[in-house]
Amino acid sequence: MGRGKIVIQRIDNSTSRQVTFSKRRKGLIKKAKELAILCDAQVGLVIFSSTGKLYEYSSTSMKSVIERYKTCKGEHQLINPESEAKFWQREAEGLKQQVQNLQENHRYSSGSTSQTRRQLLGEQLYGLSVRNLQDLENQLEMSLQGVRMKKENTLTDEIQELNRKGNLIHQDNMELYKKVNLIQQENKQLRKKVYGTTETATTSRNPFVLFPNAGGYPQSVVQFQLSPPEQETSGSATI
Repeated sequence: MGRGKIVIQRIDNSTSRQVTFSKRRKGLIKKAKELAILCDAQVGLVIFSSTGKLYEYSSTSMKSVIERYKTCKGEHQLINPESEAKFWQREAEGLKQQVQNLQENHRYSSGSTSQTRRQLLGEQLYGLSVRNLQDLENQLEMSLQGVRMKKENTLTDEIQELNRKGNLIHQDNMELYKKVNLIQQENKQLRKKVYGTTETATTSRNPFVLFPNAGGYPQSVVQFQLSPPEQETSGSATI
């Protein structure tokens, strides 16, 4: 059974129109490639979709194809200057209309943005319905949630950074503690070499207390002497 004949007219359904455009575009580009390969032709294809998206194909270079097209059409344009003037006049009118539309949209968006900003600040609320006020309240709540999330993320990042710095300081303190222990051990060994057994013997006969300074060497010696108790006389004191 053969395929039914399709009526060539605009497709009203946007989905069907987009699907047909995609299929026909791919087929057209495929045919252009085949024509360029089979017939050694220089082919340039330019397609604009209904949304303004550009699709193009060129067998060599699109710039060279356009330049060649302009060269071939140059004589025709010189022969018909009136048509060219009318074309550029229509283009200028279309651009002028687009500029006016953009200016009106910009003024409208600026005014509405300023009014929305004032309403978010609690101003110019007159004339708003309950639904509009509820939408404004929901918008404020969403904005507040976004601010709170940003605040929490910022505080979390700062806490992590402080923890990292604290760990680095703790590691530095551990390294300094190890160095201090090594210095103390070296000082003990140095005292043993300097004083030897003499210090031990002297300490056993004459007990004293050493107060080492920051370098580990004796700074002062405090001696303690025990005096014998006084002997009582044979006579007792008269009271």
